[in-house]
Amino acid sequence: MEPLQRCVVLAAGDYYDNTREHVPDRALTIAADGGWDYACELGLHVDALIGDFDSVRLKLPTDAVITRLPAEKDDPDLLSALKVGWSKGAREFHIFGGLGGRVDHTISNIQLMVRLARRGGIGFLYGDGQIVTAIHDGSLDFPASTGASSRIVSVFSHTPVSNDVNESGLKYQLQHAVMHGDAVQGLSNELLDNTPAHIDVHEGTLIVTFPINAPLPQVSWFKRPVGDLGKIDASISEALAVPLESEANLTDSTTAAAESMTYNE
Repeated sequence: MEPLQRCVVLAAGDYYDNTREHVPDRALTIAADGGWDYACELGLHVDALIGDFDSVRLKLPTDAVITRLPAEKDDPDLLSALKVGWSKGAREFHIFGGLGGRVDHTISNIQLMVRLARRGGIGFLYGDGQIVTAIHDGSLDFPASTGASSRIVSVFSHTPVSNDVNESGLKYQLQHAVMHGDAVQGLSNELLDNTPAHIDVHEGTLIVTFPINAPLPQVSWFKRPVGDLGKIDASISEALAVPLESEANLTDSTTAAAESMTYNE
C-alpha cells in the first residue's frame, strides 16, 4: 500500500514539552486559528492558516494562504483545517493542540478522527504522552519496538456495536470479539517488547489510544471507505440559528435556548 500524503494541523489547545520532535517533516502544515501562535513558538513553517483568528496573538504571515472565517459557524476551525488538507490530497493527519484543555473540544476532536476514518483517512491526535486515533472497518499494525516508557494501548467501540475485533501482539489477545459502545471492554492493554502488534475491526469503528513514543502504526482497510470531508462551511444551520427579531411570538425562554445552542469556536 502506498504511503498516505501527510498533513500537520496545529490547533489552539494544549501543547507539551516534546511536541516539536513528533511533528513529521515534509508535510503540508496548516494552522487552525490560534495554532498559528504555537507554530511560531515551535519554529514551524505554515503553508495555510484558517479560522476567525479571535485567539491569535501574533501577526499573521505574508507567505501563507489565509482563509478568514466568521466567529459564529457550525464547523469548528479544526474541521475547516482538515477540509483544507483533504482538498490538497492529504489523507493522513497529525494534529497537535487538539487534546487537553476544554473537555468539549477534546470530545469534538475525537469525533473528527472518526469522521476521517469513515471517509478513508486517518488522524492522529497528539496529547500528553498519548496519541488518539480511530479506524473504521480496518486495521492498525504497530512495528516491533522496545524500551518504551509507556506501553498502554486502549481500544473502545465508537459505534453501538463493533463486530469481529481482533488484537494480537498485545498482553491481552482478542479473537473475533464483539465490542459495544456502551461498555468499557478494551481499557489498558499493553504493547510487548520486540513484538509487532495488530488491531482490527471488520465491522464498526474503534477509537484507539497508544503511547506517543511507540512507532506509528500502518493503517489499512478491508474495504476502504469512499467520501470526502466536504467544502468549508462558514454558515450556521437553521436548527442553531438565532431567531430573527421579527419573530416576536417566540417566548424569552425559547430565544435564550436557541442562543445557547449557537456555538462559538
